[in-house]
Amino acid sequence: MSSSTITQPPTTIVSARPVVLPAPDRGEDLQVRVSAPVTGDGLPVVVFSHGFGQSMDAYAPLADHWAAHGFAVLQPTHLDSRTLALPADDPRTPRIWRFRVEDLKRVLDELDLLEASLPGLKGRLDRDRVAVAGHSWGAQTASTLLGARVLDADGVPGEDMTDPRVKAGVLLALPGRGDDLTPFAAEHFSFMRPSFDDMTAPALIVAGDQDRSALSTRGPDWFTDPYLLSPGSKSLLTLSGAEHSLGGISGYGAAETTDESPERVTLLQHLTWAYLRTALDPRDTSWQAARSALEEDPRGLGKLQSKEPGPRSGMSG
Repeated sequence: MSSSTITQPPTTIVSARPVVLPAPDRGEDLQVRVSAPVTGDGLPVVVFSHGFGQSMDAYAPLADHWAAHGFAVLQPTHLDSRTLALPADDPRTPRIWRFRVEDLKRVLDELDLLEASLPGLKGRLDRDRVAVAGHSWGAQTASTLLGARVLDADGVPGEDMTDPRVKAGVLLALPGRGDDLTPFAAEHFSFMRPSFDDMTAPALIVAGDQDRSALSTRGPDWFTDPYLLSPGSKSLLTLSGAEHSLGGISGYGAAETTDESPERVTLLQHLTWAYLRTALDPRDTSWQAARSALEEDPRGLGKLQSKEPGPRSGMSG
């Protein structure tokens, strides 16, 4: 895919970190990184949830790209971050998955404070165009705001934590059905039993065709469950040769990347940006252009499938 799919040149961005949001019920105040372009008004907002152990400083390849092309990007540091070093026996540990969801909602609750934290940003956010994104555990966190729910031991869906302020999502390497967890994962990660039946909000789901999770008894197709099992308008991008880091999205030169691929990361930058643009403004044609460019790309870096709600639901290439 060529960079020509992005019609605007990158803009200089500015970031503020840490912006601290008081969170007395959390035991630690919430630290957030705020990034935005230095110019432009009516900026759509993306709240990004990091993967296990990461922080607000990770995922620069995506966050910087989105900000340089017209988004305000808000990245909270969750309690599982290695930067906070919570001991395994911390009493909050069993509820970290819920604290994660509350972190994203707190960010949305405090948009005024976050907007004021970055010089020149005040008055430039479009609160009607808000999306969530996340990778791995972060994707699961983000998915709950889109309508996914956690099943209890009897298979009954738990609390509905959908947030109507969120209009769309980008879910990267989102785990699949809980029935396919290994015995260890089922015992220790009871929250990894999702129901996608009510995840109706539009979303782009990204899976790597070489992503073999140690938590699942299945292969890479486990990560396609969220697309196949959720209703509504969805797209699935399956990346060729990609493992869990999807080519290295967690950071430039990140040590945990085992499938480093600048081409794959560039593709993700363009496609996620284009998807978010169109999902938050249906008049925007970026997603259509990006899809066409991928189909015409001879390198075969990935394939797209899409489905729409209602009687027209189905897959298209």
